[in-house]
Amino acid sequence: MNLILWRHAEAEDIAASDLARQLTTRGRKQAQNVARWLRARLPDDAVILASPAARTIQTAEALTDQYRVVRELAPNASVEDVLAAAGWPEGIASTVLVVGHQPTLGEVAARLLSNEEDRRSWALKKAGVFWIKNRERNGDGEAVLLAAITPDLV
Repeated sequence: MNLILWRHAEAEDIAASDLARQLTTRGRKQAQNVARWLRARLPDDAVILASPAARTIQTAEALTDQYRVVRELAPNASVEDVLAAAGWPEGIASTVLVVGHQPTLGEVAARLLSNEEDRRSWALKKAGVFWIKNRERNGDGEAVLLAAITPDLV
C-alpha cells in the first residue's frame, strides 16, 4: 500500500473554533500547487481521507471533491487513529491519502520509517507531503519513503 500524509496548507490563526480555521490566500495557493503535483502521480482509485477541520477539507478540495471526512483524524489524533483509518499496512485501498495535522502526521512518518514506538514527530511543513510505501522484504513488512515534498518544491 501507498500511504500519503498531506499536512493542511497555511490557515488563519484565529477563528470561532480550531476546527473552523480557514485557509489563508497563501494556503489556498500552497494547496493548489501540491494538489497539481499529487494529481499527476495518484492512481485513479486512491482513497482520500480528511480530518473534519475546515482547513484540511479545503486542502483536500484543492485536489478533488471525492474525499471522506473521518472524525478520528481531527487535530490531536493518535498515530493509531491514522493507521487504523488508512488500514495500514494492508490498506483500505492500494493508495490512501490522509489530509491531517501536525504533530500527528510527523509522528506517523517517524513510527513507520524508524520502526520506533516513541512519540517523536518529524517536522512536516504546512502543505507538505510524506509518501510512504509498505513492501515485503525477506518475509517482513517494511515502510519505505518514496517522496517528501514541500510546497516550495512543486
